[in-house]
Amino acid sequence: MMTEELDVSGQDSDGGSEEVVLTPAELIDRLEQAWMNEKFAPELLETKSEIVECVIEQLDHMEENLRRAKKGDLKVSIHQMEMERIRYVLSSYLRCRLMKIEKFFPHILEKEKTRGEGEPSSLSPEEFAFAKEYMTNTETYLKNVALKHMPPNLQKVDLLKAVPKPDLDSYVFLRVKERQENLLVEPETDEQRDYVIDLEEGSQHLIRYKTIAPLVASGAVQLI
Repeated sequence: MMTEELDVSGQDSDGGSEEVVLTPAELIDRLEQAWMNEKFAPELLETKSEIVECVIEQLDHMEENLRRAKKGDLKVSIHQMEMERIRYVLSSYLRCRLMKIEKFFPHILEKEKTRGEGEPSSLSPEEFAFAKEYMTNTETYLKNVALKHMPPNLQKVDLLKAVPKPDLDSYVFLRVKERQENLLVEPETDEQRDYVIDLEEGSQHLIRYKTIAPLVASGAVQLI
Protein backbone atom coordinates (compact mmCIF):
# COMPACT_ATOMS: atom_id res chain seq x y z
CA MET A 1 0.00 0.00 0.00
CA MET A 2 3.07 2.22 0.19
CA THR A 3 4.44 2.11 -3.32
CA GLU A 4 3.98 5.56 -4.84
CA GLU A 5 6.93 7.92 -5.11
CA LEU A 6 6.61 11.46 -3.78
CA ASP A 7 8.34 14.72 -4.68
CA VAL A 8 9.94 16.65 -1.84
CA SER A 9 11.46 20.08 -2.38
CA GLY A 10 14.99 20.55 -1.09
CA GLN A 11 17.91 22.97 -1.20
CA ASP A 12 20.85 22.31 -3.48
CA SER A 13 24.40 23.43 -2.71
CA ASP A 14 23.85 26.78 -4.43
CA GLY A 15 20.79 27.59 -2.35
CA GLY A 16 18.34 26.87 -5.17
CA SER A 17 15.44 24.47 -4.93
CA GLU A 18 15.42 20.98 -6.32
CA GLU A 19 12.92 18.15 -6.45
CA VAL A 20 13.92 14.98 -4.60
CA VAL A 21 11.90 11.90 -5.43
CA LEU A 22 11.38 9.64 -2.40
CA THR A 23 9.63 6.33 -1.97
CA PRO A 24 7.12 6.23 0.94
CA ALA A 25 9.62 4.21 3.00
CA GLU A 26 12.32 6.84 2.39
CA LEU A 27 9.84 9.59 3.26
CA ILE A 28 9.00 8.00 6.61
CA ASP A 29 12.72 7.52 7.26
CA ARG A 30 13.26 11.27 6.64
CA LEU A 31 10.44 12.05 9.07
CA GLU A 32 11.94 9.81 11.76
CA GLN A 33 15.36 11.42 11.30
CA ALA A 34 13.83 14.90 11.62
CA TRP A 35 11.91 13.75 14.72
CA MET A 36 15.01 12.35 16.46
CA ASN A 37 17.08 15.44 15.64
CA GLU A 38 14.36 17.79 16.86
CA LYS A 39 13.82 15.73 19.99
CA PHE A 40 17.47 15.85 21.08
CA ALA A 41 18.68 19.20 19.70
CA PRO A 42 18.59 22.04 22.27
CA GLU A 43 17.48 24.58 19.64
CA LEU A 44 14.67 24.71 17.10
CA LEU A 45 15.92 23.19 13.85
CA GLU A 46 15.09 24.06 10.26
CA THR A 47 11.46 23.37 9.43
CA LYS A 48 10.70 20.20 7.46
CA SER A 49 7.26 21.36 6.32
CA GLU A 50 7.58 19.68 2.89
CA ILE A 51 8.16 16.31 4.55
CA VAL A 52 5.26 16.89 6.95
CA GLU A 53 2.93 17.74 4.08
CA CYS A 54 4.03 14.68 2.09
CA VAL A 55 3.55 12.39 5.12
CA ILE A 56 0.03 13.74 5.68
CA GLU A 57 -0.69 13.18 1.99
CA GLN A 58 0.67 9.63 2.23
CA LEU A 59 -1.46 8.88 5.30
CA ASP A 60 -4.56 10.03 3.40
CA HIS A 61 -3.57 7.77 0.51
CA MET A 62 -3.09 4.80 2.86
CA GLU A 63 -6.48 5.43 4.48
CA GLU A 64 -8.12 5.44 1.07
CA ASN A 65 -6.46 2.12 0.23
CA LEU A 66 -7.60 0.61 3.52
CA ARG A 67 -11.19 1.60 2.83
CA ARG A 68 -11.02 -0.38 -0.42
CA ALA A 69 -9.33 -3.42 1.17
CA LYS A 70 -11.21 -6.58 2.13
CA LYS A 71 -12.37 -6.63 5.74
CA GLY A 72 -10.66 -9.26 7.87
CA ASP A 73 -7.50 -9.20 5.75
CA LEU A 74 -4.43 -9.49 8.03
CA LYS A 75 -2.62 -6.92 5.89
CA VAL A 76 -5.25 -4.34 6.87
CA SER A 77 -4.43 -4.70 10.57
CA ILE A 78 -0.70 -4.45 9.87
CA HIS A 79 -1.12 -1.30 7.79
CA GLN A 80 -3.42 0.24 10.43
CA MET A 81 -0.74 -0.29 13.07
CA GLU A 82 1.86 1.26 10.76
CA MET A 83 -0.38 4.28 10.17
CA GLU A 84 -0.80 4.76 13.94
CA ARG A 85 2.97 4.57 14.37
CA ILE A 86 3.51 7.21 11.66
CA ARG A 87 0.84 9.45 13.19
CA TYR A 88 2.55 9.19 16.58
CA VAL A 89 5.95 10.18 15.13
CA LEU A 90 4.40 13.07 13.19
CA SER A 91 2.45 14.35 16.21
CA SER A 92 5.46 14.03 18.50
CA TYR A 93 7.65 15.91 16.01
CA LEU A 94 5.19 18.81 15.68
CA ARG A 95 4.52 18.90 19.44
CA CYS A 96 8.25 19.04 20.18
CA ARG A 97 8.65 22.00 17.85
CA LEU A 98 5.72 23.87 19.43
CA MET A 99 7.19 23.31 22.90
CA LYS A 100 10.50 24.83 21.77
CA ILE A 101 8.71 27.79 20.20
CA GLU A 102 6.87 28.45 23.47
CA LYS A 103 10.11 28.13 25.44
CA PHE A 104 12.39 30.24 23.22
CA PHE A 105 9.96 32.40 21.21
CA PRO A 106 11.79 35.79 21.47
CA HIS A 107 15.08 34.30 20.27
CA ILE A 108 13.42 32.27 17.51
CA LEU A 109 11.59 35.34 16.18
CA GLU A 110 14.76 37.45 16.42
CA LYS A 111 16.68 34.80 14.46
CA GLU A 112 13.92 34.77 11.85
CA LYS A 113 14.02 38.57 11.62
CA THR A 114 17.78 38.63 11.00
CA ARG A 115 17.81 35.59 8.69
CA GLY A 116 19.70 36.31 5.49
CA GLU A 117 18.20 35.91 2.04
CA GLY A 118 18.55 32.30 0.91
CA GLU A 119 19.01 30.94 4.44
CA PRO A 120 16.52 28.22 5.39
CA SER A 121 13.81 29.22 7.84
CA SER A 122 13.44 27.61 11.26
CA LEU A 123 9.68 28.18 11.10
CA SER A 124 6.89 27.12 8.81
CA PRO A 125 4.35 29.87 8.00
CA GLU A 126 1.95 28.36 10.56
CA GLU A 127 4.66 28.19 13.23
CA PHE A 128 5.71 31.78 12.51
CA ALA A 129 2.13 32.97 12.99
CA PHE A 130 1.88 30.94 16.21
CA ALA A 131 5.16 32.37 17.56
CA LYS A 132 4.10 35.97 16.84
CA GLU A 133 0.70 35.44 18.46
CA TYR A 134 2.32 33.74 21.46
CA MET A 135 4.70 36.69 21.90
CA THR A 136 1.86 39.22 21.64
CA ASN A 137 -0.24 37.30 24.18
CA THR A 138 2.72 37.01 26.56
CA GLU A 139 3.43 40.75 26.38
CA THR A 140 -0.25 41.55 26.92
CA TYR A 141 -0.47 39.21 29.90
CA LEU A 142 2.67 40.63 31.54
CA LYS A 143 1.41 44.17 31.04
CA ASN A 144 -2.08 43.53 32.46
CA VAL A 145 -1.00 41.35 35.38
CA ALA A 146 2.21 42.99 36.54
CA LEU A 147 3.84 45.76 34.54
CA LYS A 148 1.01 48.32 34.70
CA HIS A 149 1.13 48.16 38.50
CA MET A 150 4.84 48.98 38.62
CA PRO A 151 6.62 52.37 38.45
CA PRO A 152 6.79 53.88 34.93
CA ASN A 153 10.52 53.20 34.59
CA LEU A 154 9.88 49.48 35.18
CA GLN A 155 6.90 49.02 32.89
CA LYS A 156 8.93 47.61 30.00
CA VAL A 157 10.50 44.19 29.78
CA ASP A 158 13.04 42.96 27.25
CA LEU A 159 11.91 39.43 26.48
CA LEU A 160 15.20 38.66 24.72
CA LYS A 161 16.92 39.16 28.08
CA ALA A 162 14.11 37.75 30.23
CA VAL A 163 13.71 34.46 28.35
CA PRO A 164 16.69 32.04 28.47
CA LYS A 165 18.41 31.14 25.20
CA PRO A 166 18.76 27.56 23.98
CA ASP A 167 21.79 25.95 25.62
CA LEU A 168 24.01 25.25 22.62
CA ASP A 169 26.80 24.11 24.97
CA SER A 170 24.78 21.09 26.09
CA TYR A 171 26.06 17.66 25.11
CA VAL A 172 24.28 15.34 22.68
CA PHE A 173 24.72 11.76 21.49
CA LEU A 174 25.11 11.29 17.74
CA ARG A 175 25.72 8.69 15.09
CA VAL A 176 27.93 9.64 12.13
CA LYS A 177 26.34 9.10 8.72
CA GLU A 178 29.11 10.68 6.62
CA ARG A 179 32.79 10.62 7.57
CA GLN A 180 34.08 14.00 8.81
CA GLU A 181 37.72 15.03 8.93
CA ASN A 182 39.41 17.75 11.01
CA LEU A 183 36.34 18.76 13.02
CA LEU A 184 37.38 21.64 15.28
CA VAL A 185 36.42 21.14 18.93
CA GLU A 186 36.52 24.18 21.20
CA PRO A 187 38.04 23.83 24.68
CA GLU A 188 35.80 23.51 27.73
CA THR A 189 38.13 25.58 29.95
CA ASP A 190 40.62 28.38 29.43
CA GLU A 191 43.47 26.02 30.26
CA GLN A 192 42.67 23.77 27.30
CA ARG A 193 43.36 24.35 23.61
CA ASP A 194 41.31 23.82 20.48
CA TYR A 195 41.81 20.42 18.90
CA VAL A 196 40.53 18.55 15.86
CA ILE A 197 38.99 15.10 15.57
CA ASP A 198 37.86 12.79 12.77
CA LEU A 199 34.40 11.24 12.87
CA GLU A 200 34.24 7.83 11.23
CA GLU A 201 31.07 6.75 9.46
CA GLY A 202 28.89 4.63 11.77
CA SER A 203 30.70 5.73 14.94
CA GLN A 204 28.83 7.20 17.92
CA HIS A 205 29.92 10.12 20.05
CA LEU A 206 28.95 12.35 22.97
CA ILE A 207 29.89 15.89 22.01
CA ARG A 208 28.94 19.51 22.56
CA TYR A 209 25.98 20.44 20.36
CA LYS A 210 27.30 23.69 18.93
CA THR A 211 30.37 21.84 17.62
CA ILE A 212 28.26 19.60 15.38
CA ALA A 213 25.19 21.82 14.78
CA PRO A 214 26.13 22.42 11.10
CA LEU A 215 26.51 18.65 10.62
CA VAL A 216 23.03 18.07 12.03
CA ALA A 217 21.64 20.64 9.60
CA SER A 218 23.42 19.05 6.63
CA GLY A 219 22.38 15.51 7.60
CA ALA A 220 25.98 14.31 8.06
CA VAL A 221 25.20 13.19 11.62
CA GLN A 222 22.06 11.91 13.33
CA LEU A 223 21.20 12.75 16.93
CA ILE A 224 20.27 9.69 19.00
